[in-house]
Amino acid sequence: MPSDRLQGLTHGGADWSGLRVLVAGLGISGFAAADALAERGARVVLVDGQTPAAGSELAQRATILQVLDVEVRTGPQATAALPADLDLDVIVTSPGWRPDQPLLAAAAAAGIPVWGEVELAWRMRPAEGAAPWLTLTGTNGKTTTVQMLASILRAAGLRATSAGNVGTPMLEAVLHPEPYDVIAVELSSFQLHWSESISPLASACLNIAPDHIDWHGSFEEYWRAKAKVYARTEVACIYNVADDETRRMVEEAEVVEGARAIGFTLGIPSVSMVGLVEDVLADRAFVAERATSAAEMGTLADLSQGDVPPPPHVVANALAAAALARAYGVPTGAVRDGLRAFVPEPHRVAEVATVGGVRFVDDSKATNPHAAAASLAAFPSVVWIAGGLLKGADVDELVAAHAARLRGVVLIGADRARIGESLARHAPDLPVVDLSDTDTGAMDRAVAAAAGLAQPGDVVLLAPAAASMDMFANYGARGDAFADAVRRLPTTGE
Repeated sequence: MPSDRLQGLTHGGADWSGLRVLVAGLGISGFAAADALAERGARVVLVDGQTPAAGSELAQRATILQVLDVEVRTGPQATAALPADLDLDVIVTSPGWRPDQPLLAAAAAAGIPVWGEVELAWRMRPAEGAAPWLTLTGTNGKTTTVQMLASILRAAGLRATSAGNVGTPMLEAVLHPEPYDVIAVELSSFQLHWSESISPLASACLNIAPDHIDWHGSFEEYWRAKAKVYARTEVACIYNVADDETRRMVEEAEVVEGARAIGFTLGIPSVSMVGLVEDVLADRAFVAERATSAAEMGTLADLSQGDVPPPPHVVANALAAAALARAYGVPTGAVRDGLRAFVPEPHRVAEVATVGGVRFVDDSKATNPHAAAASLAAFPSVVWIAGGLLKGADVDELVAAHAARLRGVVLIGADRARIGESLARHAPDLPVVDLSDTDTGAMDRAVAAAAGLAQPGDVVLLAPAAASMDMFANYGARGDAFADAVRRLPTTGE
């Protein structure tokens, strides 16, 4: 039976020859999966709904795969239904494909197993000496945290990389000719949905709030996907003390016997937690005398960019990264050195400039209300630039919670009216500038309007709580436009 054979495919040295596989998607992960499977003798057909343009990157990938004896079928008809001419053992899907996609839905109805590329990567690890995985997920903060973790691991002298939903594709990481000692793995809810056998050394869910409901169908399904990060954890399940849902995920997880629950908190840590003691990042989880003492892993100054103190959510991310690294056995000094060496990616609470005593901060990566809430909470007096594509998200709780810290708001983007309605309910006297502009100069006018509302000591914060594609190519382009507009502001001579 195919299922019996699939159960034996637990490492790269297993017998993959003759396995009948349909790979869904010609993106980076689909290409990597088809390449790895074909190299091991599997019979691979790849399908993609697009028809690649001549000379495009997709066309080049298709040509390479065809040289490797992979059959490539493209165009809308290739993904409209389960191919009737194929007798399949398994389907390997790219993470963006939804469960209700017709081909995948038909596979589920026919009882054909569906793996994600990350699941395939786990099953293709070396039979001996495979690098342990330190996995993490969350609605927000995943990329920052996984890159902090990789920086800590490298500071300990380990050959490490960040992989999965960021950085190196998982298959490339596990099949690298120079093996890694350990891999910091960021997992999206999509990737977790399509996983079933991953067994990390340590795991974490940073937080959870409604997101990607259109993909998962409900918050409950989204929660269930995120919770899979803890399944089969060997040493430590890291949860957010301030987020009861992450604790519940750990309580309900089926883990390897002996795995511990470790909390991270911005308060003073109890036993089996990491947290803050004044300005010290303290470990009361991975020290021998944790009942009576704690180990210092660094200070808030180690997380600061210049003279600006780190926002609370950055501190929380650092504590989660530290806990994952400590679960692996990294010494406290390497935690400190790794956090000092870490340089955050652009558009994540990034200081752009101070003009006329007003700080301008780019958090364009705050693409949902949960992320925007963390950003707003970092500053006492804010002129907020918000709006874009809300993707069905509710902003009422966000506005109600942070209205008191707002000096004014500039609204942009397709769904700005919904934020405006919430502001009218919760802050009816607040100055609000509603910009319907979507041309290339729109961000200049938004920044100028925000500067006009701000007073010395305020922060003009781009934390849109929404996706960017209504006006910009991506959140990075939106953040770049903000920074460019700030630099074009007239200065006051300071």
